[in-house]
Amino acid sequence: MKYNKIILAGGSGYLGGVLAKHFSIMANEIIILARKPKTENRNIKTLVWDRKTESSWTKELNDADLLINLCGKNVNCRYTDKNREEIINSRIFPTQLLNQVLNKLSNPPKLWINVTSATIYRHAEDKPQDDLTGEIGYGFSIDVCRTWEEIFFEPTNPKTRKIALRMGIVMGRKDGAFPRLLNLVKVGMGGKQGAGEQYVSWIHEQDVARSVEWLIEHVEIEGAVNCTAPNAVKNTEMMKTLRMAYGMPFGLPAPAWLLEIGAKFIGTETELILKSRWVNPAILINSGFKFQYGDINDAFNDILSLRV
Repeated sequence: MKYNKIILAGGSGYLGGVLAKHFSIMANEIIILARKPKTENRNIKTLVWDRKTESSWTKELNDADLLINLCGKNVNCRYTDKNREEIINSRIFPTQLLNQVLNKLSNPPKLWINVTSATIYRHAEDKPQDDLTGEIGYGFSIDVCRTWEEIFFEPTNPKTRKIALRMGIVMGRKDGAFPRLLNLVKVGMGGKQGAGEQYVSWIHEQDVARSVEWLIEHVEIEGAVNCTAPNAVKNTEMMKTLRMAYGMPFGLPAPAWLLEIGAKFIGTETELILKSRWVNPAILINSGFKFQYGDINDAFNDILSLRV
């Protein structure tokens, strides 16, 4: 096996499943830290934690090649005071706890990746924001990302390399944005959203897993790293590409005023749709990483061909 042990904190969700499957054939052991027990599968096992306190799970972090933290309440909700508090606490508390635990271990994980968000950058329609010169924006979601990364990087441990992986919108088969976009296309609502000029920074689920593997091996990389495909697309282009891949000849657009009404009805925020996220993965590209799905047409066709 290539790796001894990989820890997925908060890894019981969609992206954790993608990573567990990818690394299961190259690691002796994969441990998922989750709030509920789960049936063990081959070399994958689940340990229960509450994300707030130390217990028997802490010793399992010793001798790990990778700790990846996926904790965080889904931001696809209305930003009420209650939801804002849960969004912040679900990210801050586990990160603080893991920092506390790692500093007590004799042989902590060699690499700790905290999956944060590419939404930390400003609304950008003029030029891409990369991980070397990108401009941080303002607003609630960006403030969460900034605080989260500050808490993550603040304690240093010479034995553990740290990377804040600023993730774009993950496109995959079973969950995330893609099934929801496809449902819009299926019912003829797959037109542009708002003006359609906003950029979407996306990444295929397999390139997420491959980039994590790349970062394990490239020990010279640390700090904030963008995890998005190299070719962001405008919302209009993305929806047109998905319609063509699925074989739907038309798609009704959703103007901004309609999105605002719909967002209130289904309990989400229009920022998630209308903010222009034009993000470039300069560090990955400069280090030689090759994206398997750099073009969104290839990504959509792959997902549709294998979707179950």
